[in-house]
Amino acid sequence: MRRAAIKHRPLKWYAGRTFIHAILMLATIIIGLPFLWMLTTAIKSPAEVAMFPPIWWPETVRWDNFVKAWNTAPFGRFYINSIVTSVSGVFLEVAIAALSAYAFARIRFKYRDFFFLVMLAAMMIPGQIALIPNYVILAKLKWINTYQGIVIPHVSSVFGAFLLRQYFLSVPSSLYDAAEIDGLGHLKTMFYVALPLARPVLGTLVLYLFISKWNSYLWPLIVTTKQHMRTLPVGLAMVRSAEYSIGPEHLMAASIFVLVPVLVVYFIAQKQLIEGIAAGAVKG
Repeated sequence: MRRAAIKHRPLKWYAGRTFIHAILMLATIIIGLPFLWMLTTAIKSPAEVAMFPPIWWPETVRWDNFVKAWNTAPFGRFYINSIVTSVSGVFLEVAIAALSAYAFARIRFKYRDFFFLVMLAAMMIPGQIALIPNYVILAKLKWINTYQGIVIPHVSSVFGAFLLRQYFLSVPSSLYDAAEIDGLGHLKTMFYVALPLARPVLGTLVLYLFISKWNSYLWPLIVTTKQHMRTLPVGLAMVRSAEYSIGPEHLMAASIFVLVPVLVVYFIAQKQLIEGIAAGAVKG
């Protein structure tokens, strides 16, 4: 029966599917071309970069462009700083978001809904407003040019708390009741019941926060004045400022240094990302 139904699908159905796939392929090409151009430019010679009309692939691959870009700035130190600040920042932000989300979802206390609305209202305040107050506080704490100075001011995530709270509310109450009957407190219930069930959404949140912190530029630029505390995006800006002495091909090579870790994390976590999006579509 199923084969017969597929066999007798109207021509309009096939035309629609073909059109949708064509649009998706066109969008993929448009999105992918800049990345391809960045990669091919990074392995060109200066003469090939300046050619017009431009060429897509060089006659000789110049891997030494990556070496020169790497030596232009201390990228090894930049990598360490970005990894430390991104990983620690994501861990703290997810932990705080999970605790607050569970409290607003499962613990009854006075004015709970009011405080939740106040927390949501914080999402409407632009982050740039807090730059000067945060800097003044960190200067008094002597946290300028420190990891805690980069990480601590941005460990609270209203978006993460809201996202996890909505998922915790979608979990059947019978599971929480069963955990309570077994003698589990709120903290253990969150760790052994709520968070395992929210793994797809949690993975999506972790990926989102990691990309955001890895690409963060403004705050690390403000709160660090010494080169050894710079992160990768700030280091890339340093290479950009030296563009006239190193060339566009080296700038593209330095950009790949910043891009590759994000792509690796994305491909590792893309299954969780897809499951999180699907969970939100079904339960939202």
